[in-house]
Amino acid sequence: MQAVPIQFEPFNALSDKAAQSRIEAARAKLGKRAVLLCHHYQRADVYAHADITGDSLKLSRLAAQSDAEFIVFCGVHFMAEVADILSRPEQIAILPDLAAGCSMADMASRAKVERCWRELATVLDPDASVTPVTYINSAADLKAFCGEHGGIVCTSSNATKILEWSFARREKVLFFPDQHLGRWSGHKMGIPLEQMVVWNPDLEMGGLTAEQIRNARIILWHGFCSVHQMFQPSQIAKFRAKYPDGKVIAHPECSFEVCAQSDAIGSTETIIRVVKESPAGTRWLVGTELNLVDRLANEVKHEGKIVQFMADTVCMCSTMQRIDPQHLAWTLENLVAGNVVNQIKVPAHEAQLAKIALERMLDAS
Repeated sequence: MQAVPIQFEPFNALSDKAAQSRIEAARAKLGKRAVLLCHHYQRADVYAHADITGDSLKLSRLAAQSDAEFIVFCGVHFMAEVADILSRPEQIAILPDLAAGCSMADMASRAKVERCWRELATVLDPDASVTPVTYINSAADLKAFCGEHGGIVCTSSNATKILEWSFARREKVLFFPDQHLGRWSGHKMGIPLEQMVVWNPDLEMGGLTAEQIRNARIILWHGFCSVHQMFQPSQIAKFRAKYPDGKVIAHPECSFEVCAQSDAIGSTETIIRVVKESPAGTRWLVGTELNLVDRLANEVKHEGKIVQFMADTVCMCSTMQRIDPQHLAWTLENLVAGNVVNQIKVPAHEAQLAKIALERMLDAS
């Protein structure tokens, strides 16, 4: 390995076209040594280079099954962490831009969750009565927390099943970081809204009384996705007034009110499948990230299907957008030169505990 990696600065001045050419050249030299993963929310000029596309867990699992030495994850930080945890020891997970984070994941930190656990202990015994459940959109140390405390990880497609697993073991659930996924999943199980309370980590005891904590079945973390919070029931009402035969599908990270007024709710993979399997000529209003919606609209338009974005304004995952052709070209050319840049490596003890929580999820679902 070279001691000094190729610096990024010259790549920042590259035109998109020049960056694309250098990506293709580097990929040709690397061959099967590198696998390029792209999440559905990834920008089109990067997504076009993907070997595998999908949601975060699917991508990590498939990459771990590949023979690739390098897993180049065009997504966000927590996704690359999961890839590192699930991959073989000799595989190296790489995030082309370390600034590609997740605002929702950042809303729950290990320190804040541990403080919550201590404060819950003043009212009840959390290790005996509360199952911690973290959405896969969270940092590795929170997955490790769940692994250590008898908890589990969930995805947007299996959250209800994971809640069933959790309630079979303890009477309450602490669900973080996305309150909306937790609330909708609890609702699908028949849990009344008044038995799902929101824990605000910036307030003492989460802003809750001891009675509220005792009566709650699900304690929801005060977190949300900055993209999905932009969708509103008024946008659905406007669509239905104009297109009475139209259908609405939304991601469960949307608010409860948006989910309740939609015809279907599902993960990114589910949204794609439902729209593609719908009859020709169907019109859809879709509540999820714009890159996915635009790509889906183009893929089904030949069937006369019309796919519309739910929000009135442009709404993309800004952190995912940080993975651009310039960063990807820089990453790949470094690999060609024998340099690994931006490796994502979860500490061994943390990875071991996080893997326990992930494996519980895979077994349960």
